[in-house]
Amino acid sequence: MLQIPVEDLEIAPGHALEWRVVTATRGAAEPARPRPAASYIQEDHFAVARILDRENVPCPSSVGGSFEIRGPLDREALGAALLHFLRRHEVLRCVFSVSGDGLAVDVLDPEEIKLELVDAGTFTSAAGVRAYVHRFMQGTDTLRGPWFVMGAVEREASTTVFFACDHLVTDGVSTALAVEDIATAYDALSHGRRVELPETGSYLDFAAQDRARGGSLSPDDARLDYWRGFAERNGGIFPRFPLDLGVDPHALYPVVNETHALLTGAAPDVLDARCRAAEVSLSAGVLAAMAVSLHREGGPETYRGLLPVSRRNRRVWAHSMGWYVNTLPVEFSVAGAAAGTAGTVDFAGTAATVRSALSAMLQSVNVPFVRLPELLTPDRPRDRSWPFAVNFFSFMDFRRTPGAALHTARRAHGHIWAERSNGVFLWFHRNDAGLYVNTAYADTPQARRTMAGLVRTLRLTVENVVRDGTL
Repeated sequence: MLQIPVEDLEIAPGHALEWRVVTATRGAAEPARPRPAASYIQEDHFAVARILDRENVPCPSSVGGSFEIRGPLDREALGAALLHFLRRHEVLRCVFSVSGDGLAVDVLDPEEIKLELVDAGTFTSAAGVRAYVHRFMQGTDTLRGPWFVMGAVEREASTTVFFACDHLVTDGVSTALAVEDIATAYDALSHGRRVELPETGSYLDFAAQDRARGGSLSPDDARLDYWRGFAERNGGIFPRFPLDLGVDPHALYPVVNETHALLTGAAPDVLDARCRAAEVSLSAGVLAAMAVSLHREGGPETYRGLLPVSRRNRRVWAHSMGWYVNTLPVEFSVAGAAAGTAGTVDFAGTAATVRSALSAMLQSVNVPFVRLPELLTPDRPRDRSWPFAVNFFSFMDFRRTPGAALHTARRAHGHIWAERSNGVFLWFHRNDAGLYVNTAYADTPQARRTMAGLVRTLRLTVENVVRDGTL
């Protein structure tokens, strides 16, 4: 799977189809159902959307994916596969609404979900169909729904299937899960077979456990010691992106979304081997390269950043759609990796430093990030978004996700889209073809220059590791 801007997706012209969710109307006599609690991260995401909505500053975003079906399309089977997917995952049957100052969640029964097929017409040019798919993938709405949209472009010999989710119901791993679930169900149903997929756990059960753990925290709790120390050394909870983006932190800008290949061919396998020899994970090795590259571009000797960390630490949630992510801070030194000294820093030693930092970080994996402002900085007013450009590093190895063996054959892609930002996000990912980084940043002239320089230095840094084991 390759994560790219949806507007960069190579998609041939064809006939566009959309499947829209239709929910059954409950009778007035039906008893009220108990409402489950949303997770902390869902509640925070919804709260930010409400603030932006009140300020009339729309800032929509979505997380989606796409894949190819070869041969003539069985429309009925694809519709049934999409319905099977929605009914299978409890979080996709949730209806979200405002409840006082919080978020209310209602869960529909599987049989209450139905789909309506809509004919969206024929597109005769590649530019036209790309523009249509790009618009379609912007069709989710955090506050009002829909929270999941799905469609396809049908041709005689192949069909491109695409979907987009609001972040309330998904994370990066969930994109790969969705491709695997839908494609597997379609293959079975189009051949008259029963759909066979692993059992899926309940995201709402995870949310309940998350709230039980987070709700017991107090400002003086020892479980906050790691965060407290980081905030004291950093000067706050949020680590700043250390390079100039030319942004006003109080403004939101259109987003530049780009994907860059860092290593391809045999080079990614060499990097994997270098990491194994240094007894570190691939993500730790890439983080070491990122920290050194930032320093060479003018950043500090001490790297401080926020990392999204998966919390699918139980088999029951391995195949479940949802936002199973916490955000944690990491810090470590890259002293000695000064600008202009590329190729002189030992990779194994730096990577070991990163490994130790990540190990310390993970001790706080069950401390919900969104509770930190109220616990450690209770007097700070609620921000409508992150307060400034934050140093953010994400890594995913798509070779380790469900259905990975078929990603190439299915031409599977992930797509993250946001309309506006005041900073920068970097999503590193590894697939069978290479190592890539998908960047999304505020569109200013300075940010374009800064990001071009950073990507260039980052590519040289990982090439150094591959060539001779130095940074």
